[in-house]
Amino acid sequence: MGKKGMSKSSASRIQSHSAKSGRNQGFARRAQSAADKGGSKKR
Repeated sequence: MGKKGMSKSSASRIQSHSAKSGRNQGFARRAQSAADKGGSKKR
């Protein structure tokens, strides 16, 4: 399995779900951070 970066849209989707459910806030922050660090450029 290859290592892929986190796209901004994926990070946004994760944050939205975390906000609605109130769970996995730490993962949502890490996902956004990974996307900001230059993960996948796919939109």
